[in-house]
Amino acid sequence: MYEDFEMSKPTKQEAMEAVEILLKWAGDNPTRFGLQDTPKRVVEAFEEYFQGYQQDPAKELSKTFDDITGYNGPVIIREIPFESHCEHHIAPFIGKAWVAYLPSERVCGLSKLARVVDIFAKRLQNQEMLTRQIAESIYTNLNAKGVAVAIDAVHHCMTTRGVHKHGASTVTTHFLGKYKKDVELQHQFLNILNRGIK
Repeated sequence: MYEDFEMSKPTKQEAMEAVEILLKWAGDNPTRFGLQDTPKRVVEAFEEYFQGYQQDPAKELSKTFDDITGYNGPVIIREIPFESHCEHHIAPFIGKAWVAYLPSERVCGLSKLARVVDIFAKRLQNQEMLTRQIAESIYTNLNAKGVAVAIDAVHHCMTTRGVHKHGASTVTTHFLGKYKKDVELQHQFLNILNRGIK
């Protein structure tokens, strides 16, 4: 996995030169007025698109609260919007995530769950791996009794190239702990998911 991958990072100048080569390969002149700043803009966009590589989901989930006095139900956040890029074409895929977990003794701030979605989304991804990584991070770092994650996304590698199937979306789910073992819990979660997909 890329978490264990070590390399010497190219300089910003080297990255801009690589973009210039791609512009030439596409058949355009990178020195013409409209493209003169494009390599710089693309590199800056990549810094934003892939900032998740510089962020740690465990750190986001480390601040928790133990004041859940008697609460024993799931915590569910619906329709968390995200933007990611597929690792096969570096094309955007955009969608929403549903995240549920069963707390053991502590809960985290709700915004932290949305941040975890963003951290993993802001990396080169495939949707299946993104779904699993979000679930495993929450399950492990919160010591949760169970976790369910679902993602519904539209992939530009399907809509703007290849088969050009506009409107087609992909849904993935991942269950851990009690959510993996308890079919009724899964159904409750999927019912909430189905109400959100239009």
